[in-house]
Amino acid sequence: MDQPKPSALRLMDRILIGAFLLLAMLLIGIGAARATEIVPSVGVSRSASGDGDLKTFGGLALRGSVLPMVKSEIGVAYRSEPYYNGDLNVKMWPVTASVWLSPLPTFYLGGGVGWYHTTYDYKEGLGIQDQTSQEFGTHLGGGLNIPVIPMIASIDLGGRYVKMRDKDSPIAPGGIKQTYWSTSLGVAIKF
Repeated sequence: MDQPKPSALRLMDRILIGAFLLLAMLLIGIGAARATEIVPSVGVSRSASGDGDLKTFGGLALRGSVLPMVKSEIGVAYRSEPYYNGDLNVKMWPVTASVWLSPLPTFYLGGGVGWYHTTYDYKEGLGIQDQTSQEFGTHLGGGLNIPVIPMIASIDLGGRYVKMRDKDSPIAPGGIKQTYWSTSLGVAIKF
């Protein structure tokens, strides 16, 4: 019986190794694609100084895996908060970038930076011109990501402490305290 030539064995080995590498890359690619999430959420926020009531907000984030235990996130939200018995309404559109460490699949913590487009809307009878500003802020936070439908959707419960400079205002002695706490509940949908 004829035995295969050594070069033919090497060729078969290379084909098998190539096929296994291709399969592994496909599986890793599917896993990486599954690692991207879109997270619509609703939440409540409150001034860090303890002033005012809880205010609701809505948000949307895009989160993806950078490394096995590191996630990145880009998010946008909208929040509106009245001050001084309705004499001032602060409307804020935060656009944030975050890095989350995820030592366990269901837990994350980290922080990031944000650009806060803010409108200071004064009551008409006050005769004060509305103002709009763009400010920089930072945040620290964390959360839980609890799978509901494995590989498709999770419940996402997160919290943040957002640090911003106080804003001078004609009706606010000492300025408007803009630093706040927020808690959100969302659905992380993997795609």
